[in-house]
Amino acid sequence: MMVRGYQLEAEVVGGATGNGLSGMGRRRAAGRRAMGLRTAIALLVAGAVLAMAPDRAARAADLGAAAAPAPQPQAESGWQYQATFYLWATGIDGDVGIRNLPRIPVNITFGDVMENFQGAIMGNFLAKKDNWTLFADVFWSQLGSSKTLSTAGAPVVDFNQRLFILSGAAGYRLPVGDADFDLSATAGFRYQRLSANTSITSLFVPFAVSEADSKDWLDPTFGLALQWKLNKQWFVNALADVGGFGLPASSKLSSQGLIAVGYNWNDSWSTALGYRALYTDYQSITSPTRDFRYNTTMHGPFMSIGYHF
Repeated sequence: MMVRGYQLEAEVVGGATGNGLSGMGRRRAAGRRAMGLRTAIALLVAGAVLAMAPDRAARAADLGAAAAPAPQPQAESGWQYQATFYLWATGIDGDVGIRNLPRIPVNITFGDVMENFQGAIMGNFLAKKDNWTLFADVFWSQLGSSKTLSTAGAPVVDFNQRLFILSGAAGYRLPVGDADFDLSATAGFRYQRLSANTSITSLFVPFAVSEADSKDWLDPTFGLALQWKLNKQWFVNALADVGGFGLPASSKLSSQGLIAVGYNWNDSWSTALGYRALYTDYQSITSPTRDFRYNTTMHGPFMSIGYHF
């Protein structure tokens, strides 16, 4: 009995123990299944979030780009400008007649001019875009000279002039050469105003005979202009024109020519040396005592400094 009781007790205890362990296992299994389900759901949600993250970032970047558009480059005008100051060492050859005085030969060298030099203003401005070139030139000077003529009585001629010249022209590039060889046909004007004073003193005349007058005229001009870039630094400029043509209020003939070789020191500054000549044949006869004749050539070397912008 004791053995049987022991066995019964053992069976009872063992049954109770076995039943208790089975309940706990079921609860643990259920917990593991619930945890596994929650873990799977969390992984699915995390995966979906990660999958959507690049698309959201891309959308955010697109919205940011739309909110802040890229700056547009400013359009350039295309115009190029150059302001130039120059010194023209002019001499004068020809003859001048004022009122009742006979034509007086004029041969004034630059050295003669400098002896009686009273001032000068010289400069020009150029604007260029595509095939078009516009330019203007201003020249003002006051010159004088005194000469002794090799005729009877050795008369002394004093000649002084104030000359103002304003020129302007437009040029269009001709289809010749390459991009560095710019040859343009030009059309424009040249306005001149001359105030001249001439006096003659002779041993046979105890007093001086003098006359003074002022005239101005406007000449249409046509010509050619060359801008030739030899390389990045060196260049050649040339200009030739003709005008007047005997039109009313114009000269019989006026022509100009210049050539210069220059050097670009940088993108802003350049210098040039050259030679320039201007021929004018003008005559105005309004009465027997109002005769004005001016047939001269101004010529000489020049040097310039230009600013490009």
